[in-house]
Order: sequence, then C-alpha cells, then structure tokens
Amino acid sequence: MSRIPRERTNPAGKRPGKIGRAGKDAPAVEPLNIVHGALPSREVILRFIADHPQKASKRELAKAFGLKGDNRVELKHMLQELEQEGMLQKNRKSLIRPGALPPVTVLDITTRDKDGDLIGRPAEWPEDQGVAPAVAIRQQSPAGRQGKGKAPVAGLGDRILAKIFPAVDRGGPAYTARIIKVIDRRRGASMGVFRTAPGGGGRLLPIERRGEEMVIDPEFTGGATDGDLVEVEIARLGRFGLPRAKVLSVVGSVGSEKAISMIAIHAHGIPHVFPPAVIAEAEAAKPASMSHREDWRDVPLITIDPADAKDHDDAVYAELDPSPDNAGGVVVTVAIADVSWYVRPNSPLDREALKRGNSVYFPDRVVPMLPERISNDLCSLKEGVDRPALAVRMSFSGEGRKIGHIFHRIMMKSAAKLSYQQAQAAIDGKPDDQTGPMLEPILKPLWHAYEVMKRGRDRRQPLELDMPERKILLKSNGTVDRVVVPPRLDAHKLIEEMMIQANVCAAETLEKKRQPLIYRIHDGPTLAKQEILREFLATLGISLAKGGNMRANNFNGILAKADGTPHQTMVSEMVLRSQSQAIYGPENIGHFGLNLMKYAHFTSPIRRYADLIVHRALVGSLGFGEGGITPDEEAALDDIAAEISTFERRAMAAERETVDRLIAHHLSGRVGEEFAGRVSGVTKSGLFVSLPDYGADGFVPISTLGSDYFIYDEAHQALSGERTGLGYRLGDSVTVKLAEAIPLAGALRFEMISEGREMPAAVRSFHKAGRRDRGQVRKKPGTRPPRGRH
Repeated sequence: MSRIPRERTNPAGKRPGKIGRAGKDAPAVEPLNIVHGALPSREVILRFIADHPQKASKRELAKAFGLKGDNRVELKHMLQELEQEGMLQKNRKSLIRPGALPPVTVLDITTRDKDGDLIGRPAEWPEDQGVAPAVAIRQQSPAGRQGKGKAPVAGLGDRILAKIFPAVDRGGPAYTARIIKVIDRRRGASMGVFRTAPGGGGRLLPIERRGEEMVIDPEFTGGATDGDLVEVEIARLGRFGLPRAKVLSVVGSVGSEKAISMIAIHAHGIPHVFPPAVIAEAEAAKPASMSHREDWRDVPLITIDPADAKDHDDAVYAELDPSPDNAGGVVVTVAIADVSWYVRPNSPLDREALKRGNSVYFPDRVVPMLPERISNDLCSLKEGVDRPALAVRMSFSGEGRKIGHIFHRIMMKSAAKLSYQQAQAAIDGKPDDQTGPMLEPILKPLWHAYEVMKRGRDRRQPLELDMPERKILLKSNGTVDRVVVPPRLDAHKLIEEMMIQANVCAAETLEKKRQPLIYRIHDGPTLAKQEILREFLATLGISLAKGGNMRANNFNGILAKADGTPHQTMVSEMVLRSQSQAIYGPENIGHFGLNLMKYAHFTSPIRRYADLIVHRALVGSLGFGEGGITPDEEAALDDIAAEISTFERRAMAAERETVDRLIAHHLSGRVGEEFAGRVSGVTKSGLFVSLPDYGADGFVPISTLGSDYFIYDEAHQALSGERTGLGYRLGDSVTVKLAEAIPLAGALRFEMISEGREMPAAVRSFHKAGRRDRGQVRKKPGTRPPRGRH
C-alpha cells in the first residue's frame, strides 16, 4: 500500500497578489487578491479552503498566507469562530466547508457521463446532507505521474481512494478526483429485483436509490423468475439506452433475511466471498509454535462472551496484588488472540482483511474479516485448547489507579468458556455445574478487581450515555420473531472496562517505544453542535457553559439533571447527536467520550484490522519475534486509518439498513394499525417517530399533521401550529397509524393520531416574534404526503 503523496506547493507570495499555485494535480483557480503576511478576511479564508482542500489545516493556512506571531493567533481565533458559526467543520487534521468532500475520500464509481468519462460518489454520505455530490474521475496515463511507476486504473463499479479537487468547469460535477489506489474491483456487480418481460428476458429494478434500470436478454436470465432478488453484472454499456446485464446468481425471495442482508452487502460494496488464495492460505496454516513465547497454560484465564459467540478473542483473570507496596491492589490479566502470528503483512489473508476492515454483523449472519479457519479455529481461545496470545498484566491500586503494566507473548489454555448470563448468575448466587467450582478461585476475584477498577472509572468520569441496544430475534424461516432489549449486566461492564484498560496500555507502550501506530480517536463536539445543544437545553432550563474546553463530565452533569424528568429521553438524544464520531488515525488527539489521553484498539484483532496493526506494532517494538509491523505499513498508516474508518461507517450503515428492512417487512402486513411511538427527530419537513417495541423509525410528513400552519423551531426541537399553539417536540410520546411500509427501502410512513400538545411559552413567543428566518415551514392545505423513504 502506498502512502498518500504530499502535494507540492510553491512558497506563498512569490507572485504579487497571489498565493502560490495549485500544483500539477489541482485544477487552476482564480487567484485571490491578498497581501502576503497580512491576516486575510473571513471570506478569503473560506474561499481558499474551498479551492485548496489539501492545504486546509491551521498550520498550512498560516504557511500559505505567510502569517507569523500575533497574526497566527488571530487566524486561530477566526477559524474557531467560523467553526462555531457552522461555516467550517473538522475532518481529521483538516478543515472543510460543511457538506464539502474531504481532501482524501473513498469513492464508488457509479456511472459515466455523456462523454463516457467515469463519475463517482462518496462511499458513505450522511442522509441529512441530501444527494451525495458527483465527482469526475481523472484517469492518468498508464505510465503514472511524471512518467514514473504505474498509475492505478479504475472502472465502472470499482471503489477507490481518491484525492479530491474543486472542479474548474462549474457546469459539470462539483469535484474532480485523482485515483490514489483501487480498494475493491467490484466488476460492475449490482443487485435488484428481476421482472419478466413479454417475449422473454426481463428488466432489473434497482434496489439502490442511485441505481438504474437494466435490460436482461433472454440468454442471460440465469433461471431467474419474476420477483427474484438477483445479482447481475453489466454485460454491455453503451452511450445510449439502458445498460444490458447478465444474471450471476439468484439470491432468493426478497422476504428472507438472507436476501435482505445481501441487499445491504451489495449496496455498500462489502466483500463477502473469500478469494481462493485466501482460503488456501487459511487452510494451510499450522498451529503456532512456542518461539518467543512464555508458557501460561496453567494460568486459569477464562472467556466471557455472548451465548451465541463463535469466536473468542479475549480472556481474563484477576488476583490480589502480592506486592507489599500495593496493599489492597489487584493484578488484572487480559489475553488477546495472537492473530498477528497467522496473518502476516502483505499476504493474501492480510490484503483481504484490509479490504474488509472489520467483520459485519447482521441478525443471523456474520461477514467475517478473516476466514473461519482463522477466526473460529486457530485464533479462537477455545476452552482446554492451546492457543497463542498477546497478554497484558496490569496492576491497579486499591483506589483504582493503574500503577503499571507489562506485555507478554504467550501460549495459553482457556480454563472455561462462559456466557455473560452464566457468569452473572454465578455471582448472583445461582452457579451451575461449570461455574460452581470456579466461583471462589476465579469469578469472585474478577468481580473484586472490577469493583477496584470502577473506582478509577468513576473518578475519570467518561461520558455515561447509556442508550438501550435492541436485538432482533428471528424465526427459523429468517423473518422477525420479536425485538428485545437485553439487560446490561455487571458481567458486560466488567469485560468492557478490562478491555478499555488493555487498550490504554497498548497505546502507552507503543508511544513509549516511539512506535508509529493507529489510535482510536474521538474529538469533542464542535462549537456549532455545542451551540445547538446549548439553545435546546436553555428551553428546558438547563445551562451549558460556553467555551471550547468541554469535557465528558460536563455532559454527565446535563444527563444527571434530566434524569427522572419527562425530558430524560429527549436530552439523551440531543447529547448523543452533539457528539463527534470516533475514527482511526495515526496522530493522537485523545478519546473525548472515554476521557482518555491515549487509546488504541488492541482487544479484537479477529474482527478489526486496526487491532491487528496494533498487535504487529507491539510484536515489533517489544522484540516478540515474527509477525511484527513492517516499514511499508508504518509509512501507510495514514492511508490505512482513512480506509478502515470508512469501512467501519460502511458496516454500521449496512447493519442499520438491514434492521430497517427486516422491520419494514415484518410490519408490512399491519398497514392501518396503530402503534405507540416517540418523536425521535424533528425536521422542517416532518417528524421521525420511533416504535420502541420494534426498534424501528418512520416518518410523519408535515403535510399530514393537520389543518394548521406548522413552524419548525430548531432551538426547541419542535413543530408547532401557528394558530393553535399545539405541536410536537422531540421525545413526545405519541400514537401513530402505519400508512405505508416499503420493505426493500426499509421505509415506514406514519400518520399522526395523537393531538399536538400545548407548546411551552418560549415556543409561543418564538411565533409572536415572527422569527420565520430560523426555519418556518407551513403545511399547505391539499398537498399530498411524499412517498418513499425520507
């Protein structure tokens, strides 16, 4: 994997009235008339960032404008103000305009323009930002840049990592892109519903919102019948007329879970079939040797996992610290499967694991990062079987402060495989035949260690946003049986805290060794999101201090104030929305949500590529033998972090959409029935309503709310009638009627049954003040409700 090339820039100020040049890769832009060394205006800053996204960090901006001393400080303040006003937002190390593409983006090549040139769109794009922007792909000559090397060449259906530039031609796509590398060659594969046509053959109706209909000739139907969900590849693509496709496989009925998860797999381009070379390498793998390993097979490490888990990549053990210098302290050992022994850099297994980035979990299937021979066998810490592992032994004081740790490369043998419920029942006084003998020597010391570690966690005060996680239980035919909220046990919290501390140890050790690594980073809320939250909380009489130095415990205080009030759910939702998304990166900014300065994922290398990189870094820097990180990997960490962050978002979206489709299919036979719901989102065009019993969300178009004129108040998260003062706020309990269910789109449309409630005085005064510029939306009598997904 190659490192993202740095863009060459000319020193600013070489030509009067201009800032450098765009470089060979960037299109020419109209020069900005500024004075070198003087603080530019806000408008010039915004224009420069839009035209030069590759130079949009604070440091690059100061360098480009020739700013020093006080001017650099003023620039910093100006950028903070632009962030607070929502004119800029952070993207890893750069600043971008809201809705703009970052300088390096993963694109899916989806179509061609009228001249036959490739057009791509971002692989992941937030729905609330509308249609993803089109990007014109600039293919280089086969000789590459400056005639050196081999330039990557992409085709229709491929997924690429690309360098993004603003387009010069404002009549076409808003961006152009240069291919850095091809991530996944999808060969134009698509999925859709086959419909027979008179005279033979048929049409493919796309399941993707950006998909297009295709013609399937009689000889290419592959035995598909009307209504089948099928995989196809493009057989011929001309400049005119519909593309012609060939059926590759028939997935089956669109009503089965298998078909529904396959929709998400294809819609997001998730690799789900291992190439023969990868399977061959996995099958040929032999058990690990004792080279550079300590023999820990007599240490009674145990695994505690979900009851249906097939792979077990972490094991734990705890005991009182025997050191007289740490009276009341504990020693906690966490052992993690040594995947780095089996998956070596740049091997077929490694390349495929990076293409996937992580395992993807659907209600009754898993798309694993590694083949079953590795994930469920050689690297699974099975009970009573020798398995290689990386272990960290951590010492905590009686107050829960970590006072030391050390890593080991070991051979272990799990003493027991327990489920969360099984371990918890034993602690609660209901041991079974397996847990009874280990209650005193193993389980009780683990729970005591957790109580000690919890003191440190309580002092650290991470963000305590405990949102219920729903689980779909399926019938034998793959359809939904029911939706449950599993209880959160102390057994879950114990494993979670021990894994968090092991991750901290990994980051600390690698930093101490000056070893490049991939961190798990989580930025604090942007100033713009803080301001939105502050305005909302003010309507409930809850204050939020101003300033950019927010900590997780500030939000815990807000949650505590709302606890037990009618606004509890509403406040939790808004606090959650204010948070940034955690990503991977080679430069550390800390983890805001966990309130940790150093954090790296280490504990799940079977299912996350980031953890595998951290394992290799530990093996290499600690001299643990074979399987360490290579110089090429170290040089490519920026690329790897960007890719796996994108793949993580891809997996989350695919999992969520599959659940949406399953629930929509489950409820499709209940159109016209009424359901208890809760307002989970308020927009200018209507209300999102969640059904707690099903974990589903649907939309109530504003045009169906009633005969009043409704006004959107962002600060109060409300839609309220201008004439009656009645309306709906985020968190309100309501009754809705299911008006439409579209299983393939995962969409539900509701009609509101509950009458709006009287809005608070602050909302009514908002109307009287006539502040329509903040987002008034009126329901027009006689308009029809929009259809489809919203």
